[in-house]
This record gives sequence, structure tokens and C-alpha cells, in this order.
Amino acid sequence: MRLKTQKLKKMNKLKRILGIVWILIGIYAGYYLIVNQALDMWKVGLADSANIDKLVPAIIYTFILTPIIVGGLFIFGKYALQGEYDLED
Repeated sequence: MRLKTQKLKKMNKLKRILGIVWILIGIYAGYYLIVNQALDMWKVGLADSANIDKLVPAIIYTFILTPIIVGGLFIFGKYALQGEYDLED
């Protein structure tokens, strides 16, 4: 019984640490999507009207994918930090 309690405590602690990791991954994913993906497409799409097809993925990355990905990872990490996923005896 005591061993089970110790394992649960370790697992709950690991989940809280991974909450920080999820939040950091969310921040990095947002940075990557905006800087490495969307900005280049915005520059190409706005500079030349012949490359207007580059503007559609830039809009999708910027206004649809980035908020969903960053928000989801941030909320998941926040709940992990608050102990929402902890197991109890």
C-alpha cells in the first residue's frame, strides 16, 4: 500500500513537471509557426501579386493554427501544473 502511494506521488510530481514542458513547447510552437513559416509567406505573398497563393497558408498559420496549437498546449500544461490530472489513493 505504501509503495503504491509513493508511486502515485512520483507520478503526480512528474505530471506537474511535464506541465511546464507542455507550456514551453506551446510557446516554442507559436514562435516557430509565426517566425519560420508564416512570416516568409507573408513577405512573398504581399510583395508580388503573382504569388498570392502564398498568402492563404500564411493566413491559416497565423490566425487559425497558431492559436489552436499554442492555446491547447498552454491549457494542457496549466491543468497539469494545477494537478487536474493527479491520481489519488
